[in-house]
Amino acid sequence: MTRTPEEITACIEVAMRRKPADYVIKGARIFDLITGELRRQDIAICGCRIAAIGEAYDGIRQIDAQGLTAVPGFTDAHCHIESSMVTPQAWERMVLPRGITSAVCDPHELVNVAGTAALDYFIAAAQTLLMHLQVQIPSCVPALPSEEAGARLDACALSPYASRQALAEFMNVPGVISADTDVVNKLAAFSGRPIDGHAPLVSGDALNALCAAGITNDHECSTPEEALLKLRSGMTILIRAGSVGRNLEALAPLLEMELSGNLCLCTDDRDPRDVMREGHLDAAIRKAIALGRDPLAVYRAACLTPARHFGWRDRGLLAPGYRADIVLMPDLADCRAQIVFANGTLVTEEAFNARPPAPDCAPFRNSIKLNRPFSAADFAAPEAENRVIQVTDGTLLTAETTREACEIAPAILALAARHGTSSKIGKAWVQGFALTEGALASTVGHDSHNLCVVGSSPEAMAIAANALRDCGGGFAVVQGGKVTGLLPLPIGGLLSDAPWTEVAAALEQLHAAAHATGCPLSNPFLALAFLPLPVIPSARITLEGHLTL
Repeated sequence: MTRTPEEITACIEVAMRRKPADYVIKGARIFDLITGELRRQDIAICGCRIAAIGEAYDGIRQIDAQGLTAVPGFTDAHCHIESSMVTPQAWERMVLPRGITSAVCDPHELVNVAGTAALDYFIAAAQTLLMHLQVQIPSCVPALPSEEAGARLDACALSPYASRQALAEFMNVPGVISADTDVVNKLAAFSGRPIDGHAPLVSGDALNALCAAGITNDHECSTPEEALLKLRSGMTILIRAGSVGRNLEALAPLLEMELSGNLCLCTDDRDPRDVMREGHLDAAIRKAIALGRDPLAVYRAACLTPARHFGWRDRGLLAPGYRADIVLMPDLADCRAQIVFANGTLVTEEAFNARPPAPDCAPFRNSIKLNRPFSAADFAAPEAENRVIQVTDGTLLTAETTREACEIAPAILALAARHGTSSKIGKAWVQGFALTEGALASTVGHDSHNLCVVGSSPEAMAIAANALRDCGGGFAVVQGGKVTGLLPLPIGGLLSDAPWTEVAAALEQLHAAAHATGCPLSNPFLALAFLPLPVIPSARITLEGHLTL
């Protein structure tokens, strides 16, 4: 980040004790992420920077940090704010008090619905936040050319953003390995900067091709062996602790000092219910340390490595000249923020209230473009199809089985086009939801966000789908022929304009209604939302029906 001569001069004056700091944090134990030392010193803040670390600094305002440990602010190395179902400003209120002072955001969910208008909205929203939100440019809208989304962005559409942003997760692996012209043009426009990857189970020549094309990281590893293969190919690995994609426990053995410079932590998709119950990136830090990982390696992955990977030379450490992103906590292993500074601002309710107004999200309402109500006939079972998608709790990967091999009857799964581009409805069978009676429906269907419904009967599915048609999108549960759970998401069919705590409470009620249908999945709606994503192996639902990858 650039600095003015006046800002630099002010920091020098504070460091040389010729003027008082704006804030002095007194007596904290500073966790040095280079040496691993814990040193009890003062931190002097001038504007948005740390001006000095040492003894007996004077400040206009002082914070007694005796008994607290200071660490750099955390960076979520890859996230989709839309998966929290709230606006960027509401999302910041949820994560910043937990110590997440920077995040790398891919807004491809809303962009798949509304195109570059949604991208401009996220860039504008980032400018209103206390934290640093790095908005990446969605690379694959839709995820694959065969998908029907609300927008389609080629290299020409992305070129106006190439001078100031980086490229978000590149999901079109077939396009890369075939050297598709538009794919190559996108990669060339953003070359020289981090280009996020999305390469589950990719290896061999295809992995070489991705790395040779300039893709620099991956957050889709499910085993240490897969992660090591990609590390050897030069990739940085993002260890995911999301609401459905939970790879931390599997990949935790890699969190050693030798590899910590090439590992980051991320959430990818994490909903407010899980944040309220467990936490956000702070929960991932707690879990990693509880699994026996070295705290220095864990905090490097949460703070220093992402800063280095994304080219932010002014954060990730507590040191003079670095951005004053500071988290104070009683215990490193417990990782519960007590005091947070973001860019030199003490995070308080007053600081949140003083933010600039959020950009208008009204253009993204009324996005469910369906010309007629659904009927039971629309969701008739695909009797000619014998393949079944097998869902496993806690992973985005699926397997494929057959109807004869299912111990209990599979549910009907359907995907209905909702962007006004067609009236297609693809159908398949799915195992894992175990609905005894009823249906679940969602307009969150990564990444094209068509309407996805799973149910025990076509009649229940039609009721659930029509509930979302009527409310402008969201999540619905049907049991006993009536709607028993509903969370409207009127902004693009993806977001609520309510505070995050209200959305979390609504999600609790919604999940209770879903589990009452017999569904055992810990997060049935996110599991449902990923079934239409045709870039994750090995079986998915599309508007054409069952897809084997």
